[in-house]
Amino acid sequence: MLDIITAEEEARLAVLGCHALLEPGDGPALVFDIGGGSTELVLVDSRAEVPRVLDWHSAPWGVVSLTEAVGIAGNDAAAREAAYAEMRARVAEAFAPFVARLRPPRGTPRLLGTSGTVTTLASVHLGLPAYDRSVVDGLIVPAQAMRQVSRRIAGMSMAERSQVPCIGAERADLVVAGCAILETILDLWPAERLGIADRGIREGILRRLMNGVAL
Repeated sequence: MLDIITAEEEARLAVLGCHALLEPGDGPALVFDIGGGSTELVLVDSRAEVPRVLDWHSAPWGVVSLTEAVGIAGNDAAAREAAYAEMRARVAEAFAPFVARLRPPRGTPRLLGTSGTVTTLASVHLGLPAYDRSVVDGLIVPAQAMRQVSRRIAGMSMAERSQVPCIGAERADLVVAGCAILETILDLWPAERLGIADRGIREGILRRLMNGVAL
């Protein structure tokens, strides 16, 4: 039997599965999950053992839906730049209701991402010849470095992206949309560092089943 969960439940499970990787600190932290059809943003209070969800937002843009809506630009650099700008604009518009509710974060803003997008871009940042979960899960990367990687990948042609280790032909068509979503998240939450999680909803489900943990 399959249970269909809501976007809010998906966001809570993602936090439950990866919150242990949040850097210590005061004030709320932002956890995000870039999916195929949507992106979940979750503002959490992490002072307790299990973070408390303060606010959440689900935007209808993930790597698949955004790529299908805007399309994949070809070999023309100007066309690629225009497509990337359109992706960013669509995502920013979808995030706007959440941004309007945000208050300036107290202390040092913390940011944690869980998705194939952030793990792939972190792998590219490290120059890994092949994906290695033991290196990527729990990694802390300067936000500016992830922004630079995103822009570099977005400027490549499909053929060029296919040749990048950890992207390859299987991710070359969707990774640009992930870059656009990630950059827009970096715009709204001024963290200097980004935590990378190769864990999320599945681990959240397991924790809930084993311990009956709720957020």
